[in-house]
Amino acid sequence: MKICVLIPVYNSENHITDVIHSVLHYTENLIVVNDGSTDNTAETLRAMQPQNSFKLVSYEKNQGKGYALQQGFRHALKLGFTHAVTLDADGQHLASDIPIMIQKATENPTALIIGSRKFDNPNMPQGNVFANKFSNFWFTLQTAHKLPDTQTGFRVYPLLKMGKMRLCSNRYEAELEMLVRSAWRGIPLVPQPVNVYYPPINERLSHFRGGKDFFRISVLNTILCFFAVIYGYPRMIVHKVYRFLQIRIHK
Repeated sequence: MKICVLIPVYNSENHITDVIHSVLHYTENLIVVNDGSTDNTAETLRAMQPQNSFKLVSYEKNQGKGYALQQGFRHALKLGFTHAVTLDADGQHLASDIPIMIQKATENPTALIIGSRKFDNPNMPQGNVFANKFSNFWFTLQTAHKLPDTQTGFRVYPLLKMGKMRLCSNRYEAELEMLVRSAWRGIPLVPQPVNVYYPPINERLSHFRGGKDFFRISVLNTILCFFAVIYGYPRMIVHKVYRFLQIRIHK
């Protein structure tokens, strides 16, 4: 296993320096994807590069978080990495949890590890709690799997196991699509409790676009429900039968 950390970044000039320094405390295998930032993020990243060892992928037009993750995955594979730990650029994910996530991935090398937040955190916005419950419901309907947190961006992706997964979506909803598609492919989904930091309201960074992004997520869930019936569930059944036969043969 060769593991890197991947951070997609968009307009995070006030947070990205601290996030990068915190990650580099645990690993030098860091890839940062600048998703067409329009503030001073690009300049900040270029200024940091000479003194810090991380790879920078950058492009001018904002394409969305899902697109940034896919670009980062491609770059990681070219560099020979087998797994990518992803975390957000807003400072809410704690780099101190990276070793725990890597340990869980080492114990489950073919699995997608999902860093699950604690929803009893008194500082967690109620909108986040509702959005996660909403997402969890649709995920279970589409995969017959249950997860405590389907909206977290703190994950370890098994890049080789996922292969060339072409997504329908490029923005926030892409992370949910990757979970669903991974379940359909028979990739184990393993939750790992992690900590999360919620700054004061006036310091929080969010690029979620309310009605527009919620509409995109609703459309994606409709599409995934349709394909779950004609493709997802049949494929999961085939995987289960195949694994059952393998166990019987080895016995």
